[in-house]
Amino acid sequence: MIRIHLASVFVTDQERARAFYTDTLGFELRQDVDMGGGNRWLTVGNPGEEGFELLLEPAGHPVVAPYQEGLVADGIPATSFAVDDLEAEHARLVGLGVQFTQPPTAMGPVITAVLDDTCGNLIQLAQMVG
Repeated sequence: MIRIHLASVFVTDQERARAFYTDTLGFELRQDVDMGGGNRWLTVGNPGEEGFELLLEPAGHPVVAPYQEGLVADGIPATSFAVDDLEAEHARLVGLGVQFTQPPTAMGPVITAVLDDTCGNLIQLAQMVG
């Protein structure tokens, strides 16, 4: 059986990303290892769950900036996170100053919202309905 173990998002500032993904979004810090050259192996995961980790990967490679800029310009999220109550999560995050490019919007069997992670990405939040 194949399982997802690690996925990544490129971030323009690892320290700001660590703070945003842990303090604001609520993920747990899993690994923070100095890799030299100012880069870190920096991962977060779901609180209280082992297994899957999200790598907050430095966006230093030359193809990353045009890729990120293109996604943001077209309004395309870099990844999507599941939530149980999107309205409540949206209100909580707005209260923390998070900027949304799309408010909670019904789209058939899912309600989605899109936020700016402050590190070069749009992130989708999704709640399955019904």
